[in-house]
Amino acid sequence: MTTTAGFVFDSDTASERVGEHEFALTLSDRWTTFISTTNGGYLLATCLQALRHEFPHPDLLSASAHFLRPGSPGPARITTEMVRVGRRTATGQASMLRDDKEILRVLATFTDLGAAEGPTLVNGKPPALPAPEDCVDPFAEYPRQRPTISERTETRMAEVPGFWRGSPGGATCVEFWMRLADGREADPIALAFLVDAVAPVVFDLGIPGSSTIELTVHIRNRPAPGWLACRVTTNYLMDGFHEEDFEIWDSAGTLVAQSRQLAIVST
Repeated sequence: MTTTAGFVFDSDTASERVGEHEFALTLSDRWTTFISTTNGGYLLATCLQALRHEFPHPDLLSASAHFLRPGSPGPARITTEMVRVGRRTATGQASMLRDDKEILRVLATFTDLGAAEGPTLVNGKPPALPAPEDCVDPFAEYPRQRPTISERTETRMAEVPGFWRGSPGGATCVEFWMRLADGREADPIALAFLVDAVAPVVFDLGIPGSSTIELTVHIRNRPAPGWLACRVTTNYLMDGFHEEDFEIWDSAGTLVAQSRQLAIVST
């Protein structure tokens, strides 16, 4: 079992039980975006950490989050509700409130991934990337103002998209390595954060900003230790809305997470 005590991700997503199905926490300013709002993946992870204490099953399997208002650092409250507990899965929901306004609603299912078994078909393949040490740190290669969330992760790219250089190149798929910056190994809830932890690929289309409306993540396996190979793709930008598909493959070449989100762009 992965030991996570003492890492920033765990301290900043932890909450205190203050009532039956009610938790309190302070949202950290260490997870803000380019526009200074709190990252959606971080908000989702805080809700999932609270829900985790309500379930008999150890692992996140799936979560769907609807973002109702922008998040910001400061005091927040999470309420939880158990929907159904079964032998293999358990489902519940959580709501996050900031200044007494709901900013996020999550429906999540947990299971025991270590006990999962059954028919398996994997048609996809992990990104074909050079070793992380042979790739580029985009922030080091092309210095720019960094949102605080970018200091919580490390990214290595074989080829840096044009928007990093100030000249969007029109890429709609980007592949790269990623991990948490302080050495914490990923687990299912950390994966739910990581699928929303990098700049949207639509930035390479000249789009200046993107805000998540809904994010669904599926956890397929507990990840092996080490760097995570990621692939992010957008195929449809229509009337100011776009989807973003994200895959995460672990160091053993196993698919460990998939997500799709719907977002609205800034123009």
